[in-house]
Amino acid sequence: MKITDRRRVPRAELSVPVFGLGCSQLGGLYQPLSEGRAAEVVRAAWDAGVRYFDTAPFYGYTLSELRLGAALRERPRGEFVLSTKAGRLMLPDASVRPGDDGWAAPLPFRPHPDYSYGGILMSFDDSLKRLGVERVDILYVHDIGRVTHGEQHLHYWHQLTQGGGFRALEELRREGRVRAVGLGVNEWQAVHDAMQEFDLDISMLAGRYTLLEQASAPLLDACVKRRHAIVVAAPFNSGVLAGGNTFDYGAVPPKVMQRVQALRAVCKEFEVPLPAAALQFPLAHPAVVSCFAGAHDAAQLRQNIAWLEMPLPDAFWEALRQRGLVDERAPLPFGVEV
Repeated sequence: MKITDRRRVPRAELSVPVFGLGCSQLGGLYQPLSEGRAAEVVRAAWDAGVRYFDTAPFYGYTLSELRLGAALRERPRGEFVLSTKAGRLMLPDASVRPGDDGWAAPLPFRPHPDYSYGGILMSFDDSLKRLGVERVDILYVHDIGRVTHGEQHLHYWHQLTQGGGFRALEELRREGRVRAVGLGVNEWQAVHDAMQEFDLDISMLAGRYTLLEQASAPLLDACVKRRHAIVVAAPFNSGVLAGGNTFDYGAVPPKVMQRVQALRAVCKEFEVPLPAAALQFPLAHPAVVSCFAGAHDAAQLRQNIAWLEMPLPDAFWEALRQRGLVDERAPLPFGVEV
């Protein structure tokens, strides 16, 4: 597999590379990233052949969009796929402080959830200005879900379904201002529920279909039937599958760590880097068109690419299945044309 390989989004006139750069780190997720280092990461990605970039207004409270837009400004617009998200309006707020929502040095804009018709359109137009482009290829509705919004979930869900949020997506798609629309979420149930309300083209699912957990497998099977493409983000489950000590942006629960240790043991037996397996595993599912990972510097980016392109033995994948470390319904990379 090469990062330049592309897969088609069935419901759209669009193909996407199998590997993309997630740009939350450009917004300073958990640790500061200088302007120069941010530009270096994007430049290194481009030089390595990366042609899909994803960002969001929420990342660094608009910082990621501004930096990504600046870094891509001289690149031919027709040569790369660009996605961003809507669902939060970023309003000026002088009370913003370092560390808010995990951003090391956020800009002075506070996120205000708004999934209504007007909110989606305003968010989209604001993103175009920050990115310095006339269109994006994919627009994702960001972080809708019961876990994310708790008691406010129904309020925001009604904004999306009855308040015109989905209607705004349809309008943008029909007018050609975006080529595909969907959800960008951490909760696979939100994608399932949205599919009952609206014809999604593509959704970004973070951390829910990974080497560590595959509870969303029935959803992905349904996506194949509905011709709904899936982009897998956070394939390392916030870092624990890449040697980190976080899971879902928090401490690693003991049961999760036990499973990680079991995966590490099989990897050691077959001399396979665990992060390589984590990057390659999701792409075996026919619903998945791309897998995303972020990077704090050019070296980390190049390492991610090397892991994705590394040949892994079929016996390794067989061992994971035989030892019950992957869902029996989950397709595995061996024998799969990627």
